Amino acid sequence: MMQNRTLAVVFALAALGGMHASAQSVPPRALDPATLAARAAGAPVKIVLVGDSTVNAEGGWGKGFCELMKPNVSCVNEALNGRSSKSFIDEGAWKKALADKGDYYLIQFGHNDMKGKGPERETDPETTFAANIRRYIQDSRAIGAVPVVVTSLSRRNYKEGVLVQDLKDYSAAARRVAMEENVTVIDLNAMSVKLLDGMTQEQADQFDATGHEDARAENKKSVVDRTHLNAKGQALFGRMVADALVRAQVELRPYVIEQPAKAGTAGLQ
Repeated sequence: MMQNRTLAVVFALAALGGMHASAQSVPPRALDPATLAARAAGAPVKIVLVGDSTVNAEGGWGKGFCELMKPNVSCVNEALNGRSSKSFIDEGAWKKALADKGDYYLIQFGHNDMKGKGPERETDPETTFAANIRRYIQDSRAIGAVPVVVTSLSRRNYKEGVLVQDLKDYSAAARRVAMEENVTVIDLNAMSVKLLDGMTQEQADQFDATGHEDARAENKKSVVDRTHLNAKGQALFGRMVADALVRAQVELRPYVIEQPAKAGTAGLQ
């Protein structure tokens, strides 16, 4: 019963959160008429995901997101475990992602940019992190793609029953840069926090991954992984991102599998 109630809450919050995310962003740049006509006609679209392990297909929302795309969408997940906005560029992963020639780039970093991750990865939210996010946006535009900034998925740690929010500074910086650059921002941090705020630690643990390599490397003393996602979490947060995306980039709505009408009332009988 708890699982069904949680699913119902998530589907409802995905709708509420999508509106919240759209409210956080300014209208995106209008697409040219030819591109809009191609989208309306169902021409193939390539969406590229870049980010860290919370986006990567192994333990992130990217897997659930890509599974919601229709056959005329090529969903390429270039996110890599353990990378920050800095190391993803420095290691050449961003150059590789740009070579995919995507039509849209969804960009999420923050988890590995935090203090304590080492000089190869750490960034300051207001300076170097913000500059990196701006670069991702500008480089995407330079190849004719539409950049979409995604704020970091919340971790699921509670202290004395209160959700620990340790990604607020990076999420705020990502929102700010997106606003300044006039691009869509999906405020996944706010949406996931809103969901998790209404849960206990036990309830939130139903999304925990097991055996993820990043968790083994960075948290050797515990088998609990409250950063990465199991299949249930991937599906739920992937849906959250997809729904928010099509609210902001309405031309993509025909490319995404719609939420079944009955899902919103699951477990409410």
